[in-house]
Order: sequence, then structure tokens, then C-alpha cells
Amino acid sequence: IHPNKKRWNRFKFAIGGLWNRMCDWFDWMMPEAWNVEHNNRHHYCLSELDDPDLVENNLKDMRDLPVPTFVKYLALPMLVTTWKWFYYAPNTYKELKLARWRKAGKKIPDDVVTSDAVTVRSLLFSGGTPFYSFWEFFSVVIGPYLIIHFFLFPAPLLAIGEYMGTGHEMYINAVKNLFLAELLTNAHGFVAIVTNHAGDDMYRFRDGCRPYSGSFYLRQVLASVNFWTGSDINDFMHGYLNYQIEHHMWPSLSMLSYKRSQPLVKSLCEKHGVPYVQENVFLRTKKTIDIMTGTSSMRWFPADYEKKYLEMDAAREAEKKTRKTVLLSDKCMTAAQE
Repeated sequence: IHPNKKRWNRFKFAIGGLWNRMCDWFDWMMPEAWNVEHNNRHHYCLSELDDPDLVENNLKDMRDLPVPTFVKYLALPMLVTTWKWFYYAPNTYKELKLARWRKAGKKIPDDVVTSDAVTVRSLLFSGGTPFYSFWEFFSVVIGPYLIIHFFLFPAPLLAIGEYMGTGHEMYINAVKNLFLAELLTNAHGFVAIVTNHAGDDMYRFRDGCRPYSGSFYLRQVLASVNFWTGSDINDFMHGYLNYQIEHHMWPSLSMLSYKRSQPLVKSLCEKHGVPYVQENVFLRTKKTIDIMTGTSSMRWFPADYEKKYLEMDAAREAEKKTRKTVLLSDKCMTAAQE
């Protein structure tokens, strides 16, 4: 824990303005928007229709496209290398604006399906979204990162180039390298992030569940996949996203805690017959692509079991409340007798 808790904590990290965003976490998406989309909606609506990261739902247009599969494969390189700004930035911002609309009590238009993903393509060519304009999205979300990171940060090389007699060559090469690095980091991010909850062995759910209930913990295992785990260098290359099951069970724990708990969680699942999926990240990439292109589909958790487990959760919650009430009344009675 950082000694300056007022500055370095999860409620202030990278939020509060462009300066904090630049200093703490400068990327295509707004940290405030990511906090709503990932930390709230994704974690507590995992593999439900309200999960904004549900690959099968977000790629339904491609899945349903009446063309041969190899044609869909042609679009994959573009999606894999641009997904952060093309899909993730606009969709996280949509979730932030949607949350603010709901908090303010604003009516959501009847023709708006809130679970549909917002992308740059839909903003430009499909009528946009009522939550924000393309200009707002560019000026607030991706524009600052595009202009500052790719063009202003390397700007001193213009002066250095003039001083050294190389003209604009150093600056132009720097900009080219930044854009190339962007393509590569998108590809790496796709392999390590997008593949965490997609595949024909991952489950989908119809209804929401209470956070940290029995159904909640079961869903984190059934709808998440771990990659190879163990060594420090392997964990580093995966960005510790190879402990996705443990991350979803306990979102606030540290990466080291995930590493320590992983063998315990896996053995517990094996003991009780709960599917614990752990595979090579490249195999999971293939399974994710199959979901994206419609070659395969995710599994639906049996409706009768889903309903039964939700009812059990409700009964346990009611029992807890009753137990607390009884205990409180007992204390009051004891106090009165004294």
C-alpha cells in the first residue's frame, strides 16, 4: 500500500482530469469509463446479456453475416490490431454515459438496446448513439490520446532533428514507431484479454445474481478461463491475466494473491466437479475467433439449475437477515433483563 493514500488509491487513480489521466494511465479509453464498464458491469454481470464484454453478443453482426467463414477471417487482422480505439473506447464511454443517465433518472429511448456495443463504425455509419456524439467522443475520449501520445510527445525530435541537420526524419520515424507499437500492443491485448471469457466451453446466463453469492462464485469459474500459470516470466508475459478465474472471484486482491490462491481454487473445483478451464492462450485465441466468426457458440447454463441456484441464494440471504434480527433481539432482551 502506497504511503500517500490520499493520492494513490483506486478511487482517484487516473481520474479527475486529463492531467491525472496522462500521469497515471494514458490510453484510448477514459479511466472513469473503464471503471464503470469493467469494474462494475463486466465483473458483476459476467456472461449475462448486460455484460458489455460478451464477445458472442458484441460480434453478433459478424456471426450472422451470410458470407463464407474465410471472408470473415479477412476482417480479423483489422479487428485484432485496432480493437482498443475501434470498440473498447466507445463502448466503455457508452457505459459511463448510460450509468449517468440512469443516475439522473433520464429516460432511455425505447428503440435503444443498451446491451448493443457502440463502435466507431456505429458512430459514423449506423446512426450513432443518443448518449453522445462522435465529436464528443473524439474530443473527450480518443482525441487527447491520439494527438498528445502520437504527435506531441515526440515533438521535441523536430527541434533535435533541425539541430542535427536531419530535418523531420527523426520525428517521422518516431511517429511511425508509435503507430506500429500501437498495432502490436492491440494484438497482444487481444490475445491476453479478449480471450478470457470466450469459447464453446464457456457458459452464458439469463438472469443476474447477487454479488458474492453462491451463484456469483460459480459463474466466475464457469465463464472464465485461465491460461498457463506458475513462473514469474510466464505471468509477466500474460500481464497476470492468466489468473482470470481468481481475478473474477476476488477482484480487489493483488496479482500475487491470485498466484497463491490458484492451486487451491483449482483443487477445490476438482473436488466438487466444477469445470475449471485452463489452456494455452493461443488455443483460447482460436476458440475466441470461432465465437467471433460464428463457427461455434457458447453454452447456455441450464435454465432450471440457474433458477434453482438463484432461489437458494435468496433463501440463504433471507436466513442471514433473520439470524441477524434474532441475534439483535436476543441482545436487546438480555440488556432489558439486566
